[in-house]
Order: sequence, then structure tokens, then C-alpha cells
Amino acid sequence: MANPEKAAAVAELKELFSNSDAAVLTEYRGLTVAQLKELRRSLGENAEYAVVKNTLTAIAARDLGIDAFDDHLSGPSAIAFISGDPVEAAKNLRDFSKAHPQLVLKGGYLEGKALSAAEIQRLADLESREVLLAKVAGAAKASLSKAAALFQAPLSKTVRTAEALRAKVEEQGA
Repeated sequence: MANPEKAAAVAELKELFSNSDAAVLTEYRGLTVAQLKELRRSLGENAEYAVVKNTLTAIAARDLGIDAFDDHLSGPSAIAFISGDPVEAAKNLRDFSKAHPQLVLKGGYLEGKALSAAEIQRLADLESREVLLAKVAGAAKASLSKAAALFQAPLSKTVRTAEALRAKVEEQGA
């Protein structure tokens, strides 16, 4: 790799890989420039979608110890480098590929582990982090409410029993 332009491209890819939490490899054959622009917009600010050269990507990934793309680097390839919530980006890629079947999800990696296309689909089926946190908070609140009711039950039962006893004594005394 004597060409300085290629060395710079590999260095840029290494930086993108290093700065991202996850990456999804796609094939974009048949998509227009306008559709690629729409895809970039739909991914939002937490992901960067870059068209890549397969050989240079293989070199950059190998240098960083990423082997998730070894079998998938063929044909026109692009990678979504995800620095934010990987679930949100996976959902956006899945939704875009449903609307535009030319976009094919090939594979990816998340936190150093290789992901297949099916695993990316399952990741996209997850609810967002905020929704999952809200569900956990709701479950915790429900558990606390049940515990409070459980602790109040003997006290309220005692009060009802005492009131019934008082009413019975008044009734017998009258």
C-alpha cells in the first residue's frame, strides 16, 4: 500500500471504526444518490453512513482486530458507523431496507462481537433504551405499590375488625 491516498483512507476508516460503538455493513447496489441521501438523513446524527472500498475496509478492520466483515466484503459496500444507540440505527436501517429492497444488510459488529444480518434484524426489533428504562421504572413502581398495600393490609384489617367489634358491642348493649 504505497499510495498515500490509500493509506489516508485506511487511517480514516480506522478512526471511524474506533469512534463507533457499532457498525453495520450494507450493500447499496441499485440505490440512487437521492435515496442514499435520504438514508443518511434517516440515520440521524448518531450514525455516519459511508461508502467504502472493500480492500481498504478489510485492511482497516484487520488492523483493529475486527473480523466481522471478512466474508461480506464483496460488491458495492457501505458501512453505517454508529456512535449512539445501536437499536435506533438498526431500526432506521431495517425500515429503510423495507421501503427500498435494494439496500441489503450484510452483517455488522457491536461491542467487538460479529453480528449476522438476522441478529441486526433482532436488534432492530428491540425497543429503544428509553422505553426499556421506562418499563423497568414502571415495574419497580408497581412492585413498591404492591409492597405498600401489603404492609397496609394488616393495619386496615385490624381497624375494620375493631370497628366491627365496637359495632357489635353497641348493638348488644342497646
